[in-house]
Amino acid sequence: MKYKIGEVARILGISADLIRYYEEKGVVTPAKDPQNNYRYYDTWDINYLIDCLWYKNFGFGIEKVASMVTECSFDGLLGTLEEKGVEILASIRRQELLLQRIKKFQERLANTKSCVGTCDVRTCSGFYYYINRRNTEYDNREGTADVSRRWLKYMPFTRRYFEIPDGAMAGGLDEYEWGFSIAAQYIEEFGVSISPPVHEMPSRLCIHSAFKSAGQDRFSARKLDFLLDYARANGYSPERGAFGNLACSVMEDGEQTGYFEVWLPVREDAK
Repeated sequence: MKYKIGEVARILGISADLIRYYEEKGVVTPAKDPQNNYRYYDTWDINYLIDCLWYKNFGFGIEKVASMVTECSFDGLLGTLEEKGVEILASIRRQELLLQRIKKFQERLANTKSCVGTCDVRTCSGFYYYINRRNTEYDNREGTADVSRRWLKYMPFTRRYFEIPDGAMAGGLDEYEWGFSIAAQYIEEFGVSISPPVHEMPSRLCIHSAFKSAGQDRFSARKLDFLLDYARANGYSPERGAFGNLACSVMEDGEQTGYFEVWLPVREDAK
């Protein structure tokens, strides 16, 4: 029995273009009518196309599928399937991490909003970070730019990170720095390289809070003065400038509004 390309497409539920592609790759070899140049496919051609669909549904690309059907030895097929299994396991692991990350992100957003304007003292977990912007000026030197390119690929496991230098906190200067941070648990998971300009922030006692800033270019070190007021009122001395993360940016009252989680490392004054 012979079938035209449209009939084969209907039988298998695939496009005529895909059938033509597999013909170009030598998977199927239809007979051609010399008078009208129509292609006619036989049962074997359809069997080969079914083989292609079988492998395609494992997640192989159509080019790889073509080579598997036309070129693979028995051992070569086993090796190809083994490689795909490793790839699928890696994909599953990433999806698991993404699910965990989105749940943590939801929790962090809710907690950040509830903490706006309030303070408590708690231990901040250790993490790693780097700085690539000071005030409004980006550091585009090759070393920093290379780290930026690599860390952007780790999103959404990295977070937008900011620091308020000690001088800006205590001296009234309106200075700040921006970069990215990543939790220690992801360093080994993704094989993140730790070398300058990447630094470690160890776990430490901090005053913890959250604040929000509405409008562009209104982020300011002065928005954190309430942390110093809390420290003085409760017998704590800052050990360095504050740091934190952008939790999210949303529209509120017609303005783009950022929610920020913030930490101020402190030591308890002797009583």
